[in-house]
Amino acid sequence: MSGVLRSLWERIASAQPAPPAWVVAVTGLAALLLVLSTWSWRLVGQVITIAHEGGHALVSVLSGRRLEGIRLHADSSGVTYSRGKRHGPGLVLTAAAGYPAPSLLGAGAAALLAARHPTALLWLALILLAATFLAIRNAFGALAVLATAGGVFAVSYVAPAAVQAGFAYLAAWFLLLGGMRPALELTRARRRGSRARLSDADQLARLTSVSRGAWVALFLLICAAALALGARLLIP
Repeated sequence: MSGVLRSLWERIASAQPAPPAWVVAVTGLAALLLVLSTWSWRLVGQVITIAHEGGHALVSVLSGRRLEGIRLHADSSGVTYSRGKRHGPGLVLTAAAGYPAPSLLGAGAAALLAARHPTALLWLALILLAATFLAIRNAFGALAVLATAGGVFAVSYVAPAAVQAGFAYLAAWFLLLGGMRPALELTRARRRGSRARLSDADQLARLTSVSRGAWVALFLLICAAALALGARLLIP
């Protein structure tokens, strides 16, 4: 058993050769198509929702709040429940963490790939998904997280190194590009005069003296900066 664990650790920790430039380009284009297509977004958009709600959950714990659970829904929406003060920086940080989370995860993934550690990236994703699964409080959410984790595990454990690298680059691009879509949808809703009163931006506007529009702009700025940094790291 120790030999198996040692072999697995060496596989995870070892650096791997950089993939050809065409792999980086093709995975980036594939991720962009997945994000832009309404049909594919209905399916893979759940990954962004998992990252979004995971961001809320992580910051709620780090800020001293008590995490009560996460619920994911079939329409790619979700909600994170935490208990604590109904005002103050902890609640503000928790509410603000959701929209930037996928893009920041994408930038972190790009940094790992730039260091030539695609397998480590996939196993780290499994750890984060496992932690998220423990906080899920509904059947659909559990199924969505398990399906995502199952796909990542299959690639990380069974697939050859070249396939792992391609999948890791696809995942990084998807987080970077997919993180932009919800923030842009908030902007479009504001321009149409729609007021999603349960959105994070509206909650933050009620918690602070900062307007909804300013929070939306901040989300967009963070996501765009993460995309620029991630692309700089991913593109050879």
